[in-house]
Amino acid sequence: MPKKQITPSTLHKIPADLKETLASNPEVLEKWNSITSLARNEWICWVTIVKKAETRKEHLERLCTDLLAGKRRPCCWPGCPHRRPSAKKYFK
Repeated sequence: MPKKQITPSTLHKIPADLKETLASNPEVLEKWNSITSLARNEWICWVTIVKKAETRKEHLERLCTDLLAGKRRPCCWPGCPHRRPSAKKYFK
């Protein structure tokens, strides 16, 4: 059976830990591939913007849970600072 491809985003590169998470869970990968490139950018930024390794791990776990629950974008954060200049104040 051929391995499914991970659809990239347009702005952010997919980090290795996120690639590994997606590759290890076919259902999450299917959901990932079904969302828009802009939504993938939001998820990548949301996962990578945190400072602590344990928080990043929690974000990866929540990404899986949320995608499987039908959420298409991360909730309750100001958004990717690369897309909205007004959000840059939240990230240093």
